[in-house]
Amino acid sequence: MTGGILGFLGGIGLFLFGMETMTVALRDLAGEGLRRWLLRMTRTPLRGVVSGVAITGLVQSSSAVTVMAIGFVGAGLLSFPQSLGALYGANIGTTVTGWIVAMAGVKLQLGTVALPVLFVAALCGVLGGGRLARWGRMLAGLSLLFIGLDVMQASMAGMEGLITPDRLPGEGWGGRVLLVLIGLVLVAIMQSSSAGVALTLVLLGSGALSFGQAAALVIGMNIGTTLTGLLAGLGGGVEMRRAAVANLLFNIGTAIIAFPFLDLVTYILRDIGLGGDDQTALVLFHTSFNLLGMLVFLPLTGPFARLVMRLVPDRPVTLAAALDPALLSDTGTALDAAARTTGAMAEAVGIALGAALAPPERRDLRPLAALSGQIAPARLKLERWLSQLSIPNDRPAELQRMAALMHLTDHLTRLAARALEADRIAHLADDRRMARPARAVAAALRQRLRPGQAHRLLERVQSFARRQRRGALLREHAGMIDLPGVFRETDALRWLDRVTEHAERIAHYRDIAEGRDPEP
Repeated sequence: MTGGILGFLGGIGLFLFGMETMTVALRDLAGEGLRRWLLRMTRTPLRGVVSGVAITGLVQSSSAVTVMAIGFVGAGLLSFPQSLGALYGANIGTTVTGWIVAMAGVKLQLGTVALPVLFVAALCGVLGGGRLARWGRMLAGLSLLFIGLDVMQASMAGMEGLITPDRLPGEGWGGRVLLVLIGLVLVAIMQSSSAGVALTLVLLGSGALSFGQAAALVIGMNIGTTLTGLLAGLGGGVEMRRAAVANLLFNIGTAIIAFPFLDLVTYILRDIGLGGDDQTALVLFHTSFNLLGMLVFLPLTGPFARLVMRLVPDRPVTLAAALDPALLSDTGTALDAAARTTGAMAEAVGIALGAALAPPERRDLRPLAALSGQIAPARLKLERWLSQLSIPNDRPAELQRMAALMHLTDHLTRLAARALEADRIAHLADDRRMARPARAVAAALRQRLRPGQAHRLLERVQSFARRQRRGALLREHAGMIDLPGVFRETDALRWLDRVTEHAERIAHYRDIAEGRDPEP
């Protein structure tokens, strides 16, 4: 008996470790292209559902898809209601693991076949590098998953009589509610709904559970899988907390929809036999009630999003609000958040300069005075954020984005320092000839010009500055301006020239940091 219990627990551990290893490797193999595809496909909730199902089934991680979608919201690339479609789809896609377990693991018992595959995969992971090592880790994780299932099933023979349907809550309504709670707690402990469903399939196949008891457990596990995200989201930014709450409410709503139909489902899938055997019927039930929940929630996405936004209201926004620690689990999403932060910093400088350079009747120096207190903490947080990212050498696109972000941080730091040179800004604001190009540069920072537009602005400002310098020297020679006046004017022009260069470089590197090819 003791050996059976220890073997069963070891099997669960192998399954969990294999699942984690496979998921991480699949996500690494998918890379930047998968993220961009998710962004393109998530412009509407319906398309978000399709992409959420496909990507979750591919990378075997609903949390990874949720993090990517919310990262796009944090980066300003998607609205929160648009991201909900991916969340619905992720809940359907995560049921793919149950089909893999039921069809390949439980029925075919591939644990023995997986042993030589594990040997080859381990060699690839240890001796190989780059994509070969990731493929090795993925196959190793898949092999451990099947081996863990075999160990669990073999251990059930030594646990006969320990777990039986009679020893568990019955199939009355009170017993089913208790089973839902047990399923919720099990997944909260294991932090993997896939492992919970695998455990339920093994117990169902051994006769330790009836079909109705297993179905009630799976409903609870479907809710339990949201608890990890909810706990992680509590310490995250507004969008991450909204995603966690929306996921919890969606799964609770789905459970409420599925629970009253347990008797009908049991009759259709099991007693009539439309679900085949009990284990196939169970994974079909798991997929079906998530699909039903999506069909109910999809038309209500707008009101549902507004409800979640009322439950999780906005907090005071800082320039580094996009740097949510929960997004660090996905490198591409973390780079998106960093790019949005640099954009917010540049916009803040543009707004402050625009207010300081405005005509006298609209001039406001307060944003400029507050700028240092906004930029400095955002820059420090951004630098710490970038230092936490580790990008492999075989990912040139992400390395290029990282390098662009470092250049952006440098230019923003120097730009913020120039924004403190109040005398030169005041001289530009009071000179009608120079105020116009200075305001254009401030607007460029505020309006996020594309690189080509910013480069043309730089050429015009540099040409204007050269003419103004020559004019200042000629006016001094003619006695129309004194020497200190020449120095003040040329210093202001030099300031304008440097700030315009920073604006042009910021536009150039921002395109790269956001994953776009820079304009020629």
